[in-house]
Amino acid sequence: MGTIAARDMLLFERKYWSEGVEIIAGVDEAGRGPLAGPVVAAAVVFPREVYFEGVDDSKKLSPHRREQLFPLIHERALGVGIGVVSHEEIDRINIYQASILAMKKALDQLSMVPSLVLADGNSFRHETLRFENIIKGDARSFTIAAASIIAKVTRDGFMREYDRLFPGYGFAKHKGYGTRQHIEAIRRNGLCEIHRRSFKVAL
Repeated sequence: MGTIAARDMLLFERKYWSEGVEIIAGVDEAGRGPLAGPVVAAAVVFPREVYFEGVDDSKKLSPHRREQLFPLIHERALGVGIGVVSHEEIDRINIYQASILAMKKALDQLSMVPSLVLADGNSFRHETLRFENIIKGDARSFTIAAASIIAKVTRDGFMREYDRLFPGYGFAKHKGYGTRQHIEAIRRNGLCEIHRRSFKVAL
């Protein structure tokens, strides 16, 4: 059944395929921790037994490698959905709820209804879809790992655009995370339109 890596990364998928579950969506989000910008989630569905090397937790991959895998995932997937929750909504409902909402929005964008959702972490909930939460799922499930790459690359693209709209903060470099460069920029310039006001920054 392919390489050891393939067997390991398809462990959860194969468990459900063997039970007759056909349409398995992996979901993950990017952007829970940053001080600015949206939280972005992706949902990905692959045909049964699709696997290719290199797909892993997006945090383990270089930006260049993620960008290489992004079109390949789109090409091989049956469906890809993106869910975006703005900084305003994050401030209104909190980042925990916003992350779940982004994942639900991503699932809603799929062209098919999943039989099962494999979700990274332990917080995902859904009222109508069957789901399993998997701790560190982006490093253990091929489908979740692919979703993590799509979410990360998509969000990074948004932050590069915000860098052009709000110069002086370095969004293209740190993507809104609380780096020293970002904190110093906030000290100099104050908060800009896309900063999350509910995230407290020690200035």
